[in-house]
Amino acid sequence: MSNINKLKILNDPIYGFISITNPLIYDLIQHPYFQRLRRISQMGMSYLVYPGAHHTRFHHALGCMHVMQKAVQVLKFKGVEISEEEERALCIAILLHDIGHGPFSHAMEHSIVEDVSHEKISLLFMDRLNEEFGGQLSLAIKVFKGEYHRKFMLQLISSQLDMDRMDYLKRDSFYSGVAEGNINSERLIQMMNVDNDVLVIEEKGIYSVEKFLVARRLMYWQAYLHKTSVAAELILTRILKRAKELTQSGITLPCSNPLQYFLRNRISLEDFNNDVLGTFARLDDFDIISAIKEWQFNDDFVLAELSRMIINRDLLKIRLHAEKPDKVLLAKMKAEVSKLFGISEKEADYFVFKGKIKNQAYNKSGEPIHILRKDGVVEDVADASDQLNLKALSKPVTKYYMCFLKQLLEQALI
Repeated sequence: MSNINKLKILNDPIYGFISITNPLIYDLIQHPYFQRLRRISQMGMSYLVYPGAHHTRFHHALGCMHVMQKAVQVLKFKGVEISEEEERALCIAILLHDIGHGPFSHAMEHSIVEDVSHEKISLLFMDRLNEEFGGQLSLAIKVFKGEYHRKFMLQLISSQLDMDRMDYLKRDSFYSGVAEGNINSERLIQMMNVDNDVLVIEEKGIYSVEKFLVARRLMYWQAYLHKTSVAAELILTRILKRAKELTQSGITLPCSNPLQYFLRNRISLEDFNNDVLGTFARLDDFDIISAIKEWQFNDDFVLAELSRMIINRDLLKIRLHAEKPDKVLLAKMKAEVSKLFGISEKEADYFVFKGKIKNQAYNKSGEPIHILRKDGVVEDVADASDQLNLKALSKPVTKYYMCFLKQLLEQALI
């Protein structure tokens, strides 16, 4: 029998000390699937805008587990019955909720695999770990999938005021230096309660919820949807798309074996057997960066130029507009790029393109954030708040972008 002490204390820059209070959770953290998250960046390419944003999914997952522990303590103190098994399941579910992220998090979600979300891959990892650990994750998986009869437990893991958002806003704000995203997660947790099996915030915590929603909106515009971050992630996605295109046409590109596998094969959710999952588990940010460092010298102009942009932070220009970009202007720009570099118009699509981004701090049509009034009435926070701007925050704001080569500015086409 192992004599290893599995009850550990970790030091975290956000919360101070984080406790691992269960041997199973220690073993899950030690597993290679979870340790891989040390090599997956939390904020994708945002470090090209905010140099401090180099923290990882590993940091975030541990932070989420810590916040969940605090939330469970508060709810139990207020008389909500939560068994030891349920508490362990909640901590495991939130600890593993992001384990399916690919390299550079969201940037790679649909370029390495064929439209398979990280949530689905997370569930595949959880099922595989459940086999390895003799079914000890069964309740956590049930809660994660929303199949457990206690509704508030799913809300703690996935809702508009869940432990995931509670950690990433505070953590990403800290590492990026975007102070507007900082939230008072401690007070929000202290104000939590359960009413008729629904997670609620007590009325005196309403201003903390308002601050949380405003902070979320500001973090999206200033960090996650910062135009330079958006441009970098779009370039990264196009690099993988081009690499896959070249590989499947018979060209061998220098890269790691796991990356080579996903470039050669079209992998959908149905293809994710244990072998494919094992290969995916070997992929991380280092595979991508080391490949791009090589590809910047490739004979293919498109792949080399896009790779050089990321390595040297010499990115495409991006402009945001309230209206959709002019199609005639886009066509003219693509023709100019084609002529300038002697490439086809299809290849010019890699350097001139359009799209849109959307920011919605609060979704009124989704599961609401419930406020528990002193008289026992439960209301949607947007109705309970006296802040008019909270209703405005529930309306999605869409901005249209246009990406193009800097050389087009010199041609006075923009």
